[in-house]
Amino acid sequence: MSQESTSAAADIAKAAKAAFEASQLIDSSEKVKALREIRKELEADKDAILEANRADLEAAQKEVDAGRMSSSLLKRLDLNKGDKWDSMLQGITDVANLPDPNGIVSYASELDDGLELYRVSCPIGVLLVIFEARPEVVVNIASLAIKSGNAAILKGGKESNETTKLLSKAIQTALSKTQISSNYIQAIQTRAEVSAILQLDQYIDLVIPRGSNSLVRNIQNNTRIPVMGHADGLCSVYIDASADAKKAVRVAVDSKVDYPAACNAAETLILHESVLPTIWPDVAKALLAADVKLLCDPPSLAVLRALSPAPPSLSTHVEPSTPESYTTEHLSLTLSVLTVPSLSAAISHINAHSSHHTDCIVTEDEAASSTFCRGVDSAGTFVNASTRFADGFRYGFGTEVGISTGRIHARGPVGLDGLVTYKYMLRSKGEQGHVVGEFGTGEGKKQYKHRRIDASAVPF
Repeated sequence: MSQESTSAAADIAKAAKAAFEASQLIDSSEKVKALREIRKELEADKDAILEANRADLEAAQKEVDAGRMSSSLLKRLDLNKGDKWDSMLQGITDVANLPDPNGIVSYASELDDGLELYRVSCPIGVLLVIFEARPEVVVNIASLAIKSGNAAILKGGKESNETTKLLSKAIQTALSKTQISSNYIQAIQTRAEVSAILQLDQYIDLVIPRGSNSLVRNIQNNTRIPVMGHADGLCSVYIDASADAKKAVRVAVDSKVDYPAACNAAETLILHESVLPTIWPDVAKALLAADVKLLCDPPSLAVLRALSPAPPSLSTHVEPSTPESYTTEHLSLTLSVLTVPSLSAAISHINAHSSHHTDCIVTEDEAASSTFCRGVDSAGTFVNASTRFADGFRYGFGTEVGISTGRIHARGPVGLDGLVTYKYMLRSKGEQGHVVGEFGTGEGKKQYKHRRIDASAVPF
């Protein structure tokens, strides 16, 4: 790593920390103003941004054609796909309209007469967010960071460089019209800068990687800074013995087909053995009609091969599965199929093979749904609903930083609440203040009251 890269990275990190510290006394209304200015700036620059995105797409297509990039990554890059642009802008407004997550009291206690303790939510600090493709992540992260009171340094994949540059420029231009420093949200372009910043734990408080398993693991292994992120999206749909056939078809198809390259798309379909002759043929036909390739275990494969008439795409879209099929995040129209003898076997398989992201059961049995939701160790456990609902926007978080499959601090779609921590504020109202030496078990010593106080906000 060159001295120049190290120095540049340090300057960026220092500027972010300074911007964060300067922002702590800025009123919440100024953050809302900043978000509205960002939306205005993006709307004004839409044509130029989408033109840059088309250039990124053209360059990425050449990489796909040469076998150097996956088609799933290419799909994530398109900012003009469907309603992605409009959803990105709406996400800014939704975040702006959410309550400020800071200054919320989660615990309040009177330790002694006139001595009050409060646990209060506050920002984490400076975030380093690293992601692949998906240029809209720049705007998503910036919105959440600003609203939650965190500064952020963003690094997108090289495949989205041109789009990321213009998005970042629009954000900084908007911030320059507010009291918030334009260094509050910064973008970096090179791996050398990332490597250098990962060593600056005196300035960076949290790293959030969004992308492949290799990306996340590499970051976790190369920094002392806490890392929050998910490495894979190995989601499953389990069709229980009591499942309704129509629900099974709808949920299985949507979970796989709606957006196959997403981390919340289903990669494994688990079948209770009793549904093989009843529900499975209908589900399989619907998936095949949607151009899904099925990697089947022997029991599910035997049922499909015995169908008469055979589905038109049976010979091209149905293959035997391998052990690796159930640990692979396909990110395409490919689905692994497994047969199990019981609900407990389904839960055991998911806990052993999934990425603990999101898993679903299709069932009409209340006891089975409860057992599944409690027994599956994932960030999201759904009943009769597509895994694709695992998303910050759909949860009402405005947008999300990512989906955390860890268990500490934040889990599932990480919105505003996942970007704050807390501090303890202690205030003495006594005429002489309070000192610890007055408390204890000896003669004449005071005893702590530890009386809970009703408080929705810190009264000072």
